[in-house]
Amino acid sequence: MKIAPSILSADFAALADDIARVEAGGADQLHVDVMDGRFVPNITIGPVVVEAIRKRTRLPLDVHLMIVEPERYLADFVSAGADMVTVHVEACPHLQRALAQIRELGAKAGAALNPATHPEAIQYVLDDLDLVLVMSVNPGFGGQKFIPSAYPKIRHVRTLLGGRPVEVSVDGGVKVEHARPLAEHGATILVSGSAIFGAPDPAAVVKEMRSAAAASACS
Repeated sequence: MKIAPSILSADFAALADDIARVEAGGADQLHVDVMDGRFVPNITIGPVVVEAIRKRTRLPLDVHLMIVEPERYLADFVSAGADMVTVHVEACPHLQRALAQIRELGAKAGAALNPATHPEAIQYVLDDLDLVLVMSVNPGFGGQKFIPSAYPKIRHVRTLLGGRPVEVSVDGGVKVEHARPLAEHGATILVSGSAIFGAPDPAAVVKEMRSAAAASACS
């Protein structure tokens, strides 16, 4: 299981310090939420901030584009330092083209599914994917409550993927208590923001989350 702290919940006035804390806790990658105020009702960051983060960490950056017309900005985010770029199925009328473009730019390609989007939406792009992101909240804000229907949805996605070496990530309201059942249902990356950065010791939460997920393999 990989743990991906979401910087949406970090202290942007001391972002480098917060990143260093989760690195010390053994975080595997950083999740960077990009919002445009159109696809979701919030505005966050752009390529300039991603570039600044890239200079402060060696961890892989998964840039999650919650924006309309993401194809227009793929090259900018990859150039800024994104190792993975995840676009929303709902925002991409030409999803296969967008995924192929991400790979052509040299990054890994991901597709995100909103809570009400059926997993079958990725049926015809399975071979174009490096990651599937299952949203366990409706995107747009941090600190929301985990939606339990994500559990069977993750299992459905894993069934669709068959034996393909594709990561299955889950994002939204993920806490330590969710780590084990998410692992049991087939998730391989846990994205967590407020549960990690809202804690007095973010590094300890990263370690605790990983241990909880690992317990599923030992049961």
